[in-house]
Amino acid sequence: MKRRLLLQGLGAATLSAPALAQKDARVLRFAWWGGAARHGATLAAVRLFEQRNAGLRIKSEYMGFNGYLERLTTQVAGGSEPDVMQINWAWLAMFSKRGSGFTDLTPLLGPAVREQLPEAELATGRVAGKLNALPVSYSARVMLWNPSTFERVGLALPKTWDELFAAGPVFRNKLGEGAFPLDGELYDMILLAQTWVQQKHGTPFIAPATAEGPSRVAMNEAAALDWVRIYQRLVKEHVATPLPLRASLGGAEKPTEQQPDWVTGRWAGNYTWDSAIPLRASTLKPPQRLALGDFPTLPGALHSGMFGRPTLMYAVGRHCKQPELAARLIEFLLTDLDAARLLGRTRGLPGARGPLQQLEREGQLPALELQAHRQIQAQRDAGRLPLPGPLFEHPRMLKFMREVFETVAYNKTTDIAAARRLITDGAALLNRIK
Repeated sequence: MKRRLLLQGLGAATLSAPALAQKDARVLRFAWWGGAARHGATLAAVRLFEQRNAGLRIKSEYMGFNGYLERLTTQVAGGSEPDVMQINWAWLAMFSKRGSGFTDLTPLLGPAVREQLPEAELATGRVAGKLNALPVSYSARVMLWNPSTFERVGLALPKTWDELFAAGPVFRNKLGEGAFPLDGELYDMILLAQTWVQQKHGTPFIAPATAEGPSRVAMNEAAALDWVRIYQRLVKEHVATPLPLRASLGGAEKPTEQQPDWVTGRWAGNYTWDSAIPLRASTLKPPQRLALGDFPTLPGALHSGMFGRPTLMYAVGRHCKQPELAARLIEFLLTDLDAARLLGRTRGLPGARGPLQQLEREGQLPALELQAHRQIQAQRDAGRLPLPGPLFEHPRMLKFMREVFETVAYNKTTDIAAARRLITDGAALLNRIK
């Protein structure tokens, strides 16, 4: 009898040990997208966090950008999203329209985050008063130029819209039909044309939601018509590479730095994110080089027209069972100086003060990237870089705008018809997705 009881006790202990170990095991799922450099740096930072937290295991789920949003959408819909996830800022409007799509981080913030991320940065992750995500970095559109090419054609770097438009015919006359002051994918040119409209009319295409009302199409028909016509002017006056030409050279969305005419300096400028500077510079060989340009501004502009927003954010899943631990991982990735050395600039220039100052102090910030950062920060400090409407970058809205401007690029519609479609169909689409 005693032997039977002893065996039963041993059996119970044997059966309960795995259950106890499973209960005590601390596992977090962490998902992100990126390239090889980001993957390697993040895995190293994750290992360091595990070392500092005995018994913790982080399950890393990483991939390239293609397919990431689709997978995350499926996971969120099924309640199986990762505990910690890298997201785009604009996705907050998709996954958390009322602030309940992610865990509210407000009560979970540690002192390092509160000290190193100003309130203006924290505000970018708030939805309906709830802190849904924390920004990793911030990026804005800047003008990049190849000074050696402009020297060849006898022009100074453009500082105004008039100088930019005047450069197109000079490039064609001096360097040939295939040479352009600016290259860019269709979305780059859509944004550049919108910049002109914002300066002239004081409004973007999509205005963000406010206390007074929801997000809305803010352009009137006159502004939308100018939007289309400025895009047409960039192409017709030989300022920007036409969409059909880019499509014939390996694909309309082929990155600028992979274009042979960029490498040789025949395409001499780019309107892009400051975070893209390393990529754009990577294929240039002396005497080709990059320089930061002044941001063109209309006299008496009603708006700066600059387009900037958080590049990436970290959020904690709504179904996370260990939110305090997940928040600690985010705080570590954002503010820890050892983590900052491992992560470097793989997610842009850090938004947290400590890591940014450390990278600058240790000479890890290239001069041009630091110059662009300061240009952008000056605009932010002056209140001239408000957040855009997040639904402007909703995948369905981006697809719609591209379709409209593609019909313009291939001369399949008139400027008036395209402008009316932007207003009417754009408003209808916005009502469906907001």
